[in-house]
Amino acid sequence: MENAIKSSKNEQEKVEKKKILERLNKSKYVLLKNGEDLNDEQKIKLNQVKRVSPSLKIMYELKEKIRGIFNKTKDGLKGLYKLSIWLLRARKHYPTSHNTIVRWLDEIIAYFDNRTTSGVVEGINNKLKLIKRSAYGFRNFDNFRLRCLLTWKFKY
Repeated sequence: MENAIKSSKNEQEKVEKKKILERLNKSKYVLLKNGEDLNDEQKIKLNQVKRVSPSLKIMYELKEKIRGIFNKTKDGLKGLYKLSIWLLRARKHYPTSHNTIVRWLDEIIAYFDNRTTSGVVEGINNKLKLIKRSAYGFRNFDNFRLRCLLTWKFKY
């Protein structure tokens, strides 16, 4: 009798887990997409995920909150204040991101004032590294230099 009760409980747990997994299935894109860009079907999926996983609900709301901070704040002091509040709430759910933001806080706060990023420079560095990796067979530096200049269509 006791074994039948245990197996019944195990079956119920399996059914519950299966329902949860079905609701979480194919939810990655919905969680990563901007909230205002979701269509009706994606909003339904997002609500399912939020109901199934309170942790994912909090993480999604934190993601949307930081997007709002960066999109709407135009003053460094206000940005610092809002970001500090966000960091306090996000530390548990996003420990790596929290540490990175704290480490780069000065540069991040400068974004609120200037609205400039280092994205272009990062892209150039990435392209140079790619050329360097593919240039394994170049015999001298001049060939590497020419390849770099041609990439950005500079005259040599």
